[in-house]
Amino acid sequence: MSELKQVVGAAIVDDLANPQSLLAARRTAPEAYAGMWEFPGGKVEPGETCEAALHRELSEELGVEVALGAEVTGPLAQGWPLNPKAAMRVWLVEVTAGEPLPLEDHDELRWVRLDSPELAELPWIPADLPIVTAVLEAAEQPPAG
Repeated sequence: MSELKQVVGAAIVDDLANPQSLLAARRTAPEAYAGMWEFPGGKVEPGETCEAALHRELSEELGVEVALGAEVTGPLAQGWPLNPKAAMRVWLVEVTAGEPLPLEDHDELRWVRLDSPELAELPWIPADLPIVTAVLEAAEQPPAG
């Protein structure tokens, strides 16, 4: 089996130590996913670490600097399967500088309370749905250390 394209995503929470809300981002493209919600992030460039890619993507897409928390580990070595060709590693992330804005790829950002039914009711990209569940479980764990 060939190596999957590596993608990274951020489960941006209001507070890594005591998360109450998650930032969801609504896609504008491709057409198949326009209007659906996802975790912001993107492709890892050649020679780039996953962590560096996530910092770069969040700066480009949302205009923020972040601190990475725990990884939300998926079922594969490369994270969560997105499609037959790509997998996404996801981290819990807290914004350290800037205010998240939909600069590219998204037309709306929304803070959703983790205990709100709205979180499950948003039309998430199907591949991101199991990650939403895992993020909820990860957010309930006390931070290590």
